[in-house]
This record gives sequence, structure tokens and C-alpha cells, in this order.
Amino acid sequence: MSEPENETQTARARWSLIGPGIVVAATGVGAGDLVATLIAGSRFGYALLWAALAGTVIKIALAEGVGRWTLASGRTIFDGWSSLGGGWPIPGTGGRLNWAGVYFGLYVVLWGFVYGAAAMTATALPLAALFGGDLKVWGMLGGLMGLGLVWFGGYGLFEKVMTGLVGLMFITVVGLAIIVAPSLPAMATGLWPSLPDGSVFYTLGLIGGVGGTVTMAAYGYWVNAKGWRGPGWMRVMRLDNRVAYVVTGVFVIAMLIVGAELLYSAGIALRSGERGLLDLDEVLRDRFGRPISILFLLGFWATSFSSLIGVWQGVSLMFADFFGHVAGRSRGLARGIAGQGPAEKTRPFRAYALWLTFPPMLLLFMDRPFGLIIAYGVLGSLFMPFLAGTLIWLLNSDRTPREWRSGWVSNLLLGAAALLFAVLAGNELVGLLRP
Repeated sequence: MSEPENETQTARARWSLIGPGIVVAATGVGAGDLVATLIAGSRFGYALLWAALAGTVIKIALAEGVGRWTLASGRTIFDGWSSLGGGWPIPGTGGRLNWAGVYFGLYVVLWGFVYGAAAMTATALPLAALFGGDLKVWGMLGGLMGLGLVWFGGYGLFEKVMTGLVGLMFITVVGLAIIVAPSLPAMATGLWPSLPDGSVFYTLGLIGGVGGTVTMAAYGYWVNAKGWRGPGWMRVMRLDNRVAYVVTGVFVIAMLIVGAELLYSAGIALRSGERGLLDLDEVLRDRFGRPISILFLLGFWATSFSSLIGVWQGVSLMFADFFGHVAGRSRGLARGIAGQGPAEKTRPFRAYALWLTFPPMLLLFMDRPFGLIIAYGVLGSLFMPFLAGTLIWLLNSDRTPREWRSGWVSNLLLGAAALLFAVLAGNELVGLLRP
């Protein structure tokens, strides 16, 4: 795809190009995130609506930083991380790894193992509720479907599937919010920042949790896969990113409305995690009937499956780039790695997709090992401050062309994101140390 002429490109043409932002936003909104938002609404009503809006702004700043780095520097985010402080040569390959590469490598291997099982379980829950059958079988089928899509299909097919899933999510989530008839005056009161008793970490989680995962760092890879290269695509990327996270913000607000209107007034509590959506399914079936319940379960599946295939595709791309640095083939990911063709067809990409699919199936047959859950929680909580902090470093250094370095607004938002996620990480660590 050729670089656009910004002076002559019409607004309509820019809108027609939107895609990677929808992919990264949909991947980041998982079933567990929707439950967390529902629980916030069920406990505090509309009081934390402002936090959902603040979270949307912070996610826009983070994803914009990743996209701006990719387009302005012509380098991937992992290439940027590799430039942050020395590194150690890897014997026999010509490659190098520094502290950031070591952290990322350990993170994606351990995180991918546990996430694979969690994603397959989340995809299986609504299907088992709809059709019956063994949860493990549905989970494995979901994992194999995701593997097949990224193994045999390119980015174009992947984006089309994700767009369709987002459409189903939008109909379901926004439709539920309309059905429960939100109180506009009550919603307006939630626009003013307030912290009800016991709401501090719910507030921080609502700002930082929805749409915020390791796949935010994959945005630059999807920008490259779309064919956007060079600063001439900056305006398109920013429109793409803002539209995507506004849609995410609509999802969050809609689920907060459902929690506030359907659960808060009735004093109904949900289980945490993905299974809380099955509790909501029972409430909807009793209140509105089976057709609404079925539509909700389809939206639940779309939310879970979009996260699954987004990780299978996006994090596999990041792993392929990581492996390229280890093997001394660090450049050229946008057009394939070391001449091997599209990144999706390379061995490292496929190896990581297999890692996400088959070893985690073992966890579907047993209780998840406590040690793995601890490691997953710790590493997961520490990735987002790592991303925000390294973006501040990269986008304020001579690694980025001067005209595309961060201004005070971008630095303020990225700094707020780094502080927010550091506090959330600290809370996660403290929680793990409690008896």
C-alpha cells in the first residue's frame, strides 16, 4: 500500500482505512474485563463513569505512542526496546539481548502458557451454556479455530473476522444497555470524579483494566501488516486509534450501565472472572427471556474469541520479532523476517502460536497450578508500566525524529499511565503476599 498524500486525501478515504485500532482494542477487551466493569456498576452505580472515560483517554495515548514510534522511526517496538541500554551477545547467532529483551522473552513464554488456557476456557463458557457438552472440548475447539485462522489466513482475513466480531459485540453490549433503560440524570452525576468508600482500586482497575494488555504493544505490528509505513500515515493511524478506543469506551460505559441498572438496584452480586457473565446470563433470562439471553451469550463468545485470536496473531508477531533479534535477524519484520516471506508464515510465529494452543490444553484437565497463577499475575501486572515507561523513553529521545517526539500532553498521559499501572502492579503484589 503506497503512502498517502495527506494534502489531498479525503476524510472519507481515511475512514475507509480503519482497521488495526479495532483489532487491538477488541483484543484487549476480554470477558473478564466486562465482568470487572459490571461489578463496578453493581457496587457503585454510575459513580465511576468518569473513570471509564479517563481509561479510554489513557488507552488512546498508549496506543498512539506505539503507532507513532512505529511510523516515525520505521522500527518495531521490540527493536526500540532492544536499543534501551546495552545488551549481551548471544553466542553463535550474532544476536543480542538486553534487560528489556530478557524480560519480554520470559514474560511471553510464561504468560502465553497460562493465558492460552484462560482464553480457551473463556471461549468455551458461552458455547457450553448455549449447546451443552464438555467445557474442555469446547475450549480445545476454540484454540484450534484460532490456530487455524492465524496459520492459514493472512492479516486481511484476520482483520475482517475481528471486525465482524466487534460488530456482534457492539450489537450485544450496546443493545443490553438500551434494553435496561439507563437513567440519563443518574449517568450525568457519574461524570464528576468521586471515590465512594471502598472504591479506590475498583476505580484504578476500571481506568487501567479494560483494553489494556500486552497486545497494546502489538498495535505497531498490525499497523505494518496493514501496509502503513512512514510518517505520511500518521493522521490515518491517529484516526484509526481514536475511533477504536472510543468504541471500547462505549463497551465499557454500556456494561457499567447494565451493572448499575440491572444489578445495583436489585443488589445482585456476580462471581469474578469470566464465569460472572454466566451469572448475568441467568439474570437476563429471568428478566427478559431466552432470546435476549441467547443474544448475550453470542456477544460473550464474540468478546472471548476476539481476544483469543488477537493474542494468537499479535503476540505471535511480537515473538517472531523477539526471535529475530535472538537469531541476529532483527530488521525487516514488516516485510517478513530475513526474506522468509510474510511474518505469519515464519517458523517463530507458528511456533509461538502452537505454544499458545497445545501445552495450555493440559491446564484444562487440572486445577491451574498455584505457582503459575502467581507468576502470571505478577508478570501481567508489570507489563503495562513497562510499556508506558519505555514509550516515554523512546519518544523523548533521539531515536525518534524531532518532529514526532512527544509533547507535554502525550508525556502527561503516558506518565499518568505509567503511574497508574505501577500502583495497580503494587496492589497486585501486595495482594499476593497477603496470607
